[in-house]
Amino acid sequence: MSLSQKGVELRSLVCRYGPVEAVRSMDLAIAPGEFFTLLGPSGCGKSTTLQAIGGFAPPSGGQILVGGQDITHLPPARRPTNYVFQNYALFPHMSVAENVEYGLKRRKVPAAERRERVAGELKRVGMQDFAGRRPGRLSGGQQQRVAIARALVTRPAVLLLDEPLSALDFLMRKQLREELKTIQRDVGTTTVFVTHDQSEALSMSDRIAVMNAGRIEQIGTPDEIYERPQTRFVAEFIGSANLLPGTVVSQSFVLDAGVTVRLATAPESRRCLLMVRPEHMRLAEAGIAATLTKCTYVGDHHEILATLADGGTVTLKQQERPAFSRGAACRIAFDETKAYLIPAN
Repeated sequence: MSLSQKGVELRSLVCRYGPVEAVRSMDLAIAPGEFFTLLGPSGCGKSTTLQAIGGFAPPSGGQILVGGQDITHLPPARRPTNYVFQNYALFPHMSVAENVEYGLKRRKVPAAERRERVAGELKRVGMQDFAGRRPGRLSGGQQQRVAIARALVTRPAVLLLDEPLSALDFLMRKQLREELKTIQRDVGTTTVFVTHDQSEALSMSDRIAVMNAGRIEQIGTPDEIYERPQTRFVAEFIGSANLLPGTVVSQSFVLDAGVTVRLATAPESRRCLLMVRPEHMRLAEAGIAATLTKCTYVGDHHEILATLADGGTVTLKQQERPAFSRGAACRIAFDETKAYLIPAN
């Protein structure tokens, strides 16, 4: 069974808390059935944006549309959305089944249909054997599944998820994010997911909006965001990035560290940063002159820190432990096809 798919559109959305502008004139279009993630550091406005869509943070300006319908001033109960809070917000005095059924009762859905839909959603999230148990006797992961079932049982056009995995341990988060994406794909509902965790965003999303200080820095698919960041903030916030300063000269980029890189196209700005991810750098016989500063074993690879002649530092990731000792001179090369120019400011 697929839920009715409706897209979400924000037009010049503004949210203020007193003098603080938490969301600054945001324009955003989310496609029907899309798993869309708002990603950014604490205080960037991502949760406020989600709360505005759900009706829990009244906008100071702009419009919110779902399926083309303006819902900007509708109360939460009248919106075609359902919200899963970070702490799940389950009723402690109700059983699992009663929690899931609650929204249907409020909508005066007939009892027989309620039982059928509750049973279906509990089975979908693997909680059918816990229907009579109360939330206090469930693990965090089990509570998260119940919260998802309760949100889906009313068949919302848009599912809003506010960091629902943040309170779980690493292994549980990894398991549940895979399950959550599978459920979303099977159900088909448009989903807006808020997180500060880059790995969650990259592994789960159809598209990502990276937010900073109330604004969207970049929107794109996970590979676009990771491989072709448009700003320094996106490059540094998503994964690890080596940012090498230099100058565009004709069709070449001359690094301050003394290496020239050929460009397919020359940007307008003369001063730029060449972004190279650590996994695309390697120790080599020729390349940028550097000094090996540190090598750390982190399980599946070695993380190498090197200092360049101009005083800058770079990080490399490689499987083998380097033969160099700390303080030794070395050379660093990189795959130019994996390097990307971004503005210096």
